[in-house]
Amino acid sequence: MPEISSASTQRGFVKVGQENSTSIELYYEDHGSGSPVVLIHGWPLNGDAWEKQTAALLAAGHRVITYDRRGFGRSSKPAVGYNYDTFAADLDALLRALDLTGVSLVGHSMGTGEITRYIGTFGTERLRKAVLIGTLGPYLVKAPENPEGIDASVFSGIQAGIRADRPATLMAFLKNFYSVGGADGKLVSELAIQANWSVAIGASAIGTLACVDAWIEDFRNDISHNDLPTLMIHGDDDRILPADVTSRRQAKMIKGVMYIEIKGGSHGLPWTHAEEINAAIVEFLA
Repeated sequence: MPEISSASTQRGFVKVGQENSTSIELYYEDHGSGSPVVLIHGWPLNGDAWEKQTAALLAAGHRVITYDRRGFGRSSKPAVGYNYDTFAADLDALLRALDLTGVSLVGHSMGTGEITRYIGTFGTERLRKAVLIGTLGPYLVKAPENPEGIDASVFSGIQAGIRADRPATLMAFLKNFYSVGGADGKLVSELAIQANWSVAIGASAIGTLACVDAWIEDFRNDISHNDLPTLMIHGDDDRILPADVTSRRQAKMIKGVMYIEIKGGSHGLPWTHAEEINAAIVEFLA
């Protein structure tokens, strides 16, 4: 059983590994009671990105758990483990430490990768339902057997930008995250973007860079193991993970999936379309 340390019942740390002389720990918050929901954030943010969903799910009578991915937020910032096999194992450690069963997993962006790889590796025994918002799958990078993908040079370019000027690259990313200049860009304030940037710049520089390699992992085999009731939500103006490459393809691979596409929606749907997202999630998890 993974180790839990906690200063209170609302927040704590789960040990998921060891790097030299220090433990690798995930920070989590655990609120409410009822059917449990674990919220898994996107890059380069932390569990606080779910503030609007946490409030709605608590009001709907759920137990809500958020956590910070390794390298981000208040979790440990090791130099290792930034791949989806490790991220899924970290999620499994959290579920086991809190002894969660009948749990619904809700992921945004990179967080959808944890869900998909977890299902492919650990199965669905502990799980009840899955929600994928701005999904990463099924396979982002263009390859001979994946001609619909994005050219690998796009990802190497992002990594070059992070190496050269991480603060500027993260700000440019966040403006695309919210489709600034488009319909959704009018639904987010400059201060909200600045707040996201402040979180992002506090993340591990090593982890921020290494996660880009994780984005282009192949999830097609993992998706084939998903037998859960699944809700997918995507924006048709997602400039980070375009729907043609991601959600529209993945939705065809999951039996009985409920698919919602939001007109004018950016990658930052949990913030810009919080009411719509919250209503869909609450209804789906009921």
